[in-house]
Amino acid sequence: MTVISRRTAGDSLVFRSAEGVRPVARRHPWWWIGGAVLVLLIASFIHLLVTNENMRWSVVASYLFDTEILSGLLTTIELTVLAMVIGLVLGVVIAIMRLSANPLFRTVSWLWLWFFRGVPPLVQLVFWFNLATLIPVLSIGIPFGPTFASWDTNTVITSFSAAILGLALTESAYAAEMIRAGIQAVSKGQTEAGLVVGMSQSQVLRRIVLPQALRIVIPPIGNDLISMLKFTSLVSVLATPDLLYSAQMIYSRNYQTIPLLLVATIWYLVLCTLLTLGQQQLERRLKAKRTTGTAVPTTKRLRFVPMGRA
Repeated sequence: MTVISRRTAGDSLVFRSAEGVRPVARRHPWWWIGGAVLVLLIASFIHLLVTNENMRWSVVASYLFDTEILSGLLTTIELTVLAMVIGLVLGVVIAIMRLSANPLFRTVSWLWLWFFRGVPPLVQLVFWFNLATLIPVLSIGIPFGPTFASWDTNTVITSFSAAILGLALTESAYAAEMIRAGIQAVSKGQTEAGLVVGMSQSQVLRRIVLPQALRIVIPPIGNDLISMLKFTSLVSVLATPDLLYSAQMIYSRNYQTIPLLLVATIWYLVLCTLLTLGQQQLERRLKAKRTTGTAVPTTKRLRFVPMGRA
């Protein structure tokens, strides 16, 4: 960087280096005003939390590790993991169908995305929970042929399984679009190279395309995992004993509504914080692998020997 300065004795210009000079950001008076307003708001919020007796932090502390709350917390974690795993598996299948050359596969996958992205998760939860009114008996057999086994729908579709269905099918639609974008981000040259060396289409997809696509979509999938954790609170409408429903059952008995909601809030924040830290750590590792993987290898100088010489 070079700075031009003018001498005081004349009009000639002098060039001098500005290396090592620390740039100073231009300060604006509104920065100080906005910062002061933010500090006051934060201080007021902390004062409210500390001094308001209706918060009843002693009650919060007494129920934070209650067995019923911890049982609901475990159910919330189970719902999150199962819904994400099932949703991702279905998302991979729908994404591959979306990119297929078969028009029937593309049409079915488009209809799947259109439906499950358009219907709210809460509506799906209530629908699956009441599936028995539409289909009283679930059966396995040949279509329009004999039936091999059948079950009462009410015994199969419990509140827990209905919650898994609603959450997983909703996630599958969003995961399919993310995975499709990741697959399209992989260079076509790598697919062509795999076909040239004798790999089949399925082998190229399993060994080359999908591993790189999943690496690309891991950050948005991490965001979806955090969103899924919060979506599990919707299952309380099905009387599924998750974290929120457990808190509701307790404050329906002791009428400590705000303290029990604070207990649920604290646990949701703890889980979201852990997932966020895990996502950031995973992104750092993937970034480090990409950096080391793109290093330019050193080439050796080749010596050509003319034909006919030893």
